[in-house]
Amino acid sequence: MKQLLITGSNGFIGNYFTTNYKNKYKINTFSFLNNNFEALDLSDTVTIIHLSALVHQMGGADTEEYERVNVMQTLNLAHKAKESGVKHFVFMSSIKVYGEETNVAYSEVTPCKPNDEYGKSKLKAENELLKLESDTFKVSIIRTPIVYGYGVKANIKNLITLVQKIPILPFGNIQNKRSMIYVGNLCHLIDTIIEKKQSGIFLAADDKPISTTKLIDLIAQELDKKVYLLNIPLFPWLLKKLKPSFYKRLYESLEVDNAKTREILNLKNPYSVEEGIRYMIRGESF
Repeated sequence: MKQLLITGSNGFIGNYFTTNYKNKYKINTFSFLNNNFEALDLSDTVTIIHLSALVHQMGGADTEEYERVNVMQTLNLAHKAKESGVKHFVFMSSIKVYGEETNVAYSEVTPCKPNDEYGKSKLKAENELLKLESDTFKVSIIRTPIVYGYGVKANIKNLITLVQKIPILPFGNIQNKRSMIYVGNLCHLIDTIIEKKQSGIFLAADDKPISTTKLIDLIAQELDKKVYLLNIPLFPWLLKKLKPSFYKRLYESLEVDNAKTREILNLKNPYSVEEGIRYMIRGESF
């Protein structure tokens, strides 16, 4: 049984992977917050899945903190892994390395132009990791859009709460395209990369993008809630003026075209968008 080390295993993605792949891999975990890095023994570890990160903050965070957590901790771990004979380093990056919302779909070869400190830190870590790659040390980078599933927090959780509490919402007829990925599809991608020992840059996404209006419809359906979505012409204008970050996430597009990733890995997502939304609300064992 192949031995893996996962950082950030208590997080949303790490918990799912550990729970669902514990019978396939021998999984060890490491926390930069709670464990001693100097004492970390990687001698029997074949693959590292590095999920630990300072995630994107709506209010921003210090540049130095992004550098310390997302760049230096990543590189310290990668150097130690390479010196210890670890064969494969899988790094969880972000779609934010490309920039912000756009009407052109991002692909594996789209130039990276991050706009915020989070995206810049992730891109810097990617570039430094790729310099460490060799015949005996493979580096795989996964760029993800919003990841959702049971227990999700942040923006998606807020949207679910909104649908639960308010029966009339001003989000009717929004025609944007937002790529997301269900956590089960993302962990299947990670597993496939490990199985195939494939290095490179990979994009994660569900089979199709979804509009904000459609997302709310699906959430309401799984919650068994009747929600009326109104199209109020003045509302988007007001939201853009007062809360531009919320406007971007609700009304603008951020689409992923991961055709190259799917071709290289012969990848097929095990879950549809509709199934992902259902399991996000009810859990996979309902």
